[in-house]
Amino acid sequence: MTMPLSDLIAQGRGDAPADKVLRGGRVLDVVTGAFVEGDVAICGDTIVGIGADYDGVEVIDVTGLTLVPGFIDTHLHIESSLVTPHEFDRCVGPRGITTAICDPHEIANVIGVEGIQYFLDSATQTVMDIRVNLSSCVPSSHMETAGARIEAEDLAPLRDHPQVIGLAEFMNYPGVIFQDPGCMAKLEMFRGGHIDGHCPQLVGKDLNAYVAAGIRTEHEATTAEEALEKLRKGMRVLLREGSVSKDMAALQPILTDITSAYMCLCTDDRNPLDIGEHGHLDYMIRWMIAHGTPVLAAYRAASLSAAEAFGLKDRGQIAPGKRADIVALSSLKDCRAEMVLAGGVVVNDAAFATRQIAPPVGRNSVKAPKVTATSFRATSNQTMTDVIGVVEGKIITEHLREEIPIEDGDKRPDTARDLIRVAVVERHGINGNIATGFVKGFGLQHGAIASTVCHDHHNIAVVGADYDDMALAANRLGEIEGGFVVVRDGTVLAELALPVAGLMSLEPFEEVRDRLIDLRAAAKSLGVVLEEPFLQLAFVALPVIPALKITDRGMVDVVKFEIIPG
Repeated sequence: MTMPLSDLIAQGRGDAPADKVLRGGRVLDVVTGAFVEGDVAICGDTIVGIGADYDGVEVIDVTGLTLVPGFIDTHLHIESSLVTPHEFDRCVGPRGITTAICDPHEIANVIGVEGIQYFLDSATQTVMDIRVNLSSCVPSSHMETAGARIEAEDLAPLRDHPQVIGLAEFMNYPGVIFQDPGCMAKLEMFRGGHIDGHCPQLVGKDLNAYVAAGIRTEHEATTAEEALEKLRKGMRVLLREGSVSKDMAALQPILTDITSAYMCLCTDDRNPLDIGEHGHLDYMIRWMIAHGTPVLAAYRAASLSAAEAFGLKDRGQIAPGKRADIVALSSLKDCRAEMVLAGGVVVNDAAFATRQIAPPVGRNSVKAPKVTATSFRATSNQTMTDVIGVVEGKIITEHLREEIPIEDGDKRPDTARDLIRVAVVERHGINGNIATGFVKGFGLQHGAIASTVCHDHHNIAVVGADYDDMALAANRLGEIEGGFVVVRDGTVLAELALPVAGLMSLEPFEEVRDRLIDLRAAAKSLGVVLEEPFLQLAFVALPVIPALKITDRGMVDVVKFEIIPG
C-alpha cells in the first residue's frame, strides 16, 4: 500500500493522527544498539515516527515490551516446509518472520517455470513479504534426471516481477569456474544484480573466480574457517540452521558486533515439526544469545544486515521511512513474539483470513513405473563396494568402502553392519531408470522408508532392509501423489501425502506437523537412529561428495563429484 507523501510527512510530524501508534514500549536500534523510548507511529505500511509522543487513530498498548525489526530469512526453500506458501505464512509469521527470501528450486525441478510462477502468484497474497530469487540450476547438475530444464531465456520474462530479487543459489560452481555456456548466459543476464551463491568447501583461486562472477552470498559455509575466508572475499555469509543442515553451532562464534553487518540468518530447509518444537529464526536468535552471541549482533543479522545484503532498503530497522515490520518481545534473550506487524498489519488469524489463495499446481506429478522387489537387486562382480556414509546434521556425505559378499548374483543389505539398500527411482516419466547402492548411518533394521522429496531432482528415494517393503513404499508414493511412506512387513505404518508436485501438502501446517510425529515414530520402530530420517534421505541424493545419482543413461552406484577442468 503506497501512501501519499503528504500523509507520511504530516503523520510523522504529528500534524495529523497516525494510522497506528504502538505505545508504552521501547525500540532496539540495530545500528547503535541503543534503546529508544517513546511511541512508534505508523502510516499505512510505513513507520513515520519514533522516540516521541503521537496521537493515533488506533493505539496498541505494548507496555513493557521491546520492539525489534521483523526477521528476514535470507535463504530458504518453502517447499521444504512441506506446506504451501500460504500455510508457511501462517506457520512462521507469528514467530516474527516478516520477510522470506525463497528459491522455488524444488518445485521448479519438478514442473519448471510453472512452479516459479505459482510462487510469484502466492507471494502477492501472503501477509508476510515473500521475495523470490529465480531458480538458477534446473536441473542442478548434468548428473540428474529432473522433471524440467530452465535456461536463461526461460527466466527473462520473470525478471521484472515486483517480488523478484535476482538469481537464486548458483549450485553449479564448476560451471561458473570453467565457464559453461549455459551458466554464463544466466550470469550475464543477471550481471550487476543480485546473484545468490552456493559453493560448499570452495577455497583459494577457485573461490576467487566464483566470487568474481558477481555472486554475493553464501549459505553453505560449514566451518568458521570457511566462513571467514568467504567474508574476507566479499561474500555475505548466511548462517544456516535447517532441519538437516545445522551450521549454527560451528559459525556462531564468529558472529560478533563487527561481523554482524555482513552476516545474516537463514533456514534453507526446515519442516513444521522442527518449527513447532523449536522455532524458526526466533529459535536461532535465542540459541545464539544463550551461547554468547551479543544481543545486537543477533538481532542485526536477523534484520538490518539481511535487508542490506539483498538490497531491501525499505526495511530492517525501526525508523521513519522504513516498512512497518515489527516484532514485540517481552525478553530479548527469550525472543518469543508477543505481537508481530508485517507491513503495518497485525499478523493474526484475522489477517490470514483476508488472503486470496492461489490454486495449487503440480498435481499427479508422480509418474514412476510400478517397481517390484527385483528392481532393487544390486548386481556386481566385485565385493568391494562404494557406500554413502550419512553425516547427521549435514548434507555432505562420506565416501566409504565396504566388503559386501555376492549371494545369488546380488549384494544383500546387512543390517548388522548398518549397510542398507538405497535406491532412486525416476518419477517424472522421462526414462524410468532405477539406481541402487548402499548407505550407512540410518540404523534401519527392518522395512523401508520412501520419499519424493529428493534433492534436487525429486525422484523417488527409498532405503530399506527388505526389497518387498521397498517396492510397496515406492509404489504407494505414486498412489498418494508423492510424500513420505514408512513400511514394515507389507504394511504401511505411516504416510504423509504431498500432492503439490510431490513436495507440499494441501493440509494445514498443524496437520502436517502431527503426521510428521507419526512418521518419525514409525521410522524409529524400524530401528532408524537419525533425528530427521526423511530430510536426511532427501539429501543423500545431492551431487556433492559423494552422492548417489540417477542420470539420463541410467548410470548407477556412488558418484564422487569433483571439479575437473575442461
